[in-house]
Amino acid sequence: MASPLTDRLSTGIEGLDEILDGGLIPARSYVLRGRAGSGKTIIGFHVLAAGIAEGETVLFINLEEDLDDLRANAAALGFDTDAIEFLDLSPTADVFTEDQSYEVFEAAEVEQQPLTEEIVETVTEVDPDRVVVDPLTQLRYLTSGDYQFRKQLVGFMRFLKGQGATVVFTVQDTADLPTDDIEFITDGTILLEAGRHDRTIQVPKFRGSATRDGEHAYRITDGGMEVYPALQPGPHGADTNREDVPSGVPGIDKLLNGGLARGTVSIISGPTGVGKTTLGTQFMKEAAGRGERSVIYLFEENEGTFRSRSNAVNIPVDDMIERGTLQVREVEALERSPQEFGRMVREDVEDEDAEIVMVDGIAGYRLTLRGADDAMLKRMHALGRYLNNMGVTTIFVDETKNITGEFNATQENISYLADNIVFLRHLELQGELRKAIGVLKKRTSDFERTLREFEITSRGITVGEPFTRMRGVLSGTPEMVDSEEDTGGRER
Repeated sequence: MASPLTDRLSTGIEGLDEILDGGLIPARSYVLRGRAGSGKTIIGFHVLAAGIAEGETVLFINLEEDLDDLRANAAALGFDTDAIEFLDLSPTADVFTEDQSYEVFEAAEVEQQPLTEEIVETVTEVDPDRVVVDPLTQLRYLTSGDYQFRKQLVGFMRFLKGQGATVVFTVQDTADLPTDDIEFITDGTILLEAGRHDRTIQVPKFRGSATRDGEHAYRITDGGMEVYPALQPGPHGADTNREDVPSGVPGIDKLLNGGLARGTVSIISGPTGVGKTTLGTQFMKEAAGRGERSVIYLFEENEGTFRSRSNAVNIPVDDMIERGTLQVREVEALERSPQEFGRMVREDVEDEDAEIVMVDGIAGYRLTLRGADDAMLKRMHALGRYLNNMGVTTIFVDETKNITGEFNATQENISYLADNIVFLRHLELQGELRKAIGVLKKRTSDFERTLREFEITSRGITVGEPFTRMRGVLSGTPEMVDSEEDTGGRER
């Protein structure tokens, strides 16, 4: 039954309820539209199961699938079909074998009358709170034309609404059925699209309430359907103390004038092997000492390699994980949608109180978009804004292509999203490969505008004095300004 506070009926799918601002409005009709196999019937069973959980009477009007198969498929997904009233109006084998000597339209009119009577009789007897009709478009074949179908459809919906039932119809997209007319008559439309690589769900129409805009993702699992709303920063928010989050490495904190401001978005950029992930993890190490929880999402490295490498440079991630101050999550980008990843982040932030989040790296995250480059900035912006609103300190790791040579602050052109940009560079200095660190941007305060030598040793990260006697450091091949004082770029 509807909650007196929200006046909504749960669909039985948490993510879909979130998109619908709480669920379905009672005593209204809704269309589930999509291709065959997109999951429309599964949503119908979720809606009925949610009603059963609230002590309601529910009815499933089956117009197409063999009832035994329908029950078996539902039971395999964990639905209790014994608690559901079924009205089976699916065609039998006799329909194929019996003599059909009359015209098609005449046959439809002959068959429609007893079917209608049976629906009216069953609904009156059961008096259901929720009804699923699957699929509604099957009734089209029992009418002589579009006009008659629309007329019967309006009457059918008015009859069910008069019984006080909340009704969900499934509609299969086909070329010869007026699905637009069906959507016009009903109170809401839920559109399912099952593509080659992903499945999306949208709500283009919902009378009487706002819904969550955009393309949301869903997945069919052994337990039914899971829906992942697109991450939007608007509904979320938390008070943020803008104190600095230090790294614990004096040279880095001096460059940043104290550290990264809490609740800001930072980009650590640089070419492969320069130490970007290690630098980001250093901030988490320091946070662990304060008892704060961090989480890192590995898109481009497996957890075992990450742990071994971190432990070897005096960042004890094994101990941090054991104490619960660090969570490491491997993310297989091609198996996740950006909406699913957004749900993962929300759970870590809202349920597990993560205070620092690192996405390693952006190129791997891009793969969740399945090549949709135009959506990259939009998704990254929503993710960054959400984390910012929640007061989470966010680190995006961005790998640039050039080992040396032309300097690029970021590879993915997302610098405008960042409050802070810290870059690392490889240097060729007197035939030796060295590294440099610098800060390009910090919105919340001033910062040091010098480059310093950056080293990773078995004792951890060390940062040297500024490169004060060199030029062309950003090119990767610096030159000494004063050849008589060749100090290797380090002051004595």
